[in-house]
Amino acid sequence: MLKGNSLLELLRFATAGSVDDGKSTLIGRLLHDSKAIFEDQLAAVEQWSQFRGHEDVNLALLTDGLRAEREQGITIDVAYRYFATPRRKFIIADTPGHLQYTRNMVTGASTADLAVVLVDARKGVLEQSRRHAFIASLLGIPHVVLAVNKMDLVGWDEVVFKEIVDEFLAFAEGLDIAEVTPIPISALLGDNVVDPSANMPWYDGPTLLHHLEHVDVASSHNHTESRFPVQYVIRDHDTDYRGYAGQVAGGVLHPGDEVVALPGGQRSQILSIDTFEGPVTQAFAPMSITVRLTDEIDISRGDMLCLVGDEPTVSQEVDAVVCWFADRPMAVGAKYGIKHTTRAVRGVIRSLEHRLDINTHEEVAADSLAMNEIGRVVIKTTSPLLFDPYRRNRATGSFILIDEATDATAGAGMILGPAGG
Repeated sequence: MLKGNSLLELLRFATAGSVDDGKSTLIGRLLHDSKAIFEDQLAAVEQWSQFRGHEDVNLALLTDGLRAEREQGITIDVAYRYFATPRRKFIIADTPGHLQYTRNMVTGASTADLAVVLVDARKGVLEQSRRHAFIASLLGIPHVVLAVNKMDLVGWDEVVFKEIVDEFLAFAEGLDIAEVTPIPISALLGDNVVDPSANMPWYDGPTLLHHLEHVDVASSHNHTESRFPVQYVIRDHDTDYRGYAGQVAGGVLHPGDEVVALPGGQRSQILSIDTFEGPVTQAFAPMSITVRLTDEIDISRGDMLCLVGDEPTVSQEVDAVVCWFADRPMAVGAKYGIKHTTRAVRGVIRSLEHRLDINTHEEVAADSLAMNEIGRVVIKTTSPLLFDPYRRNRATGSFILIDEATDATAGAGMILGPAGG
């Protein structure tokens, strides 16, 4: 355990790309070369590699945890891995490359600050590479690393690397991606993953790990519009303590700030902000805190505290993009439970505006959404949602749809704005 590990800044990132581009091998190399795996884990991988007839250790097995994944050599489910360096903590989501697992990719990338899109240097930018770059853009991921992998198999050719970069950047111009950083790598051999490569002297940029350690994560959070969804009300009758616990979803809060509780509209002032380590003078996303107010007003789970004059949209009809997860198709008129921040309501699909072809980016007429399909819908809820557009605040602009018969997650949505707005 690194000293002061709990105080390190956290970066969440996801890997994406076409099948066999080397996503799992890259993460295995990253964990191996940064000394982030235990000896027994490495021994188990070595044993399985020998069983499968591999001469070298198959580092992809460090993330492909399901037996079906190991046997087929593909990634099916999202694999999460955690490690830390002296500079930063990391949560990695290794997401599938297959079309039929689009929902898994959306799940893994939904909370990511950065996406690593891998491209096989021999094959160039493929349809699945474009699809996953498009989904990363749709999910509002601000930073993308274009990792051109298997450079050893093209003779470390700079021309091949530049052609792939030019093609990808031309495609990315039509997407909403703030920053693309190209890095030539060999995940199998470790070049430019953790240590600089001696095989590519023409490249003078950062290694992948160096970039991950230094990329600006703060820009991923909204620090301008104050949002504090209440998760739990803490009461201590012996000390007359009454606080509202939750995670800051946006903006900065200070003791003395005048706040309004939505949807009720009651006003008060922040008396103090408490954390596990003690009181603080300010709180910002994504800190977990307890807020005490100067007045005892009626607030419960699902309500939201905001600075006066800095309120989110309050509406019972939302315009949203939905990725469908369930086996049973989504249909107009169907009713679902909705989980948005800490708020739970019920809603009905009022209309399906179109289905989005994630290969061509075209809007296609449709009357339902099948598993892994993405579409634009209008949803009417039984009580108001307190939201911002997903592009402004991913925490208050996202929600999930729940099949109330099975309690399973049926879909995930990104709010564009109020319906008709």
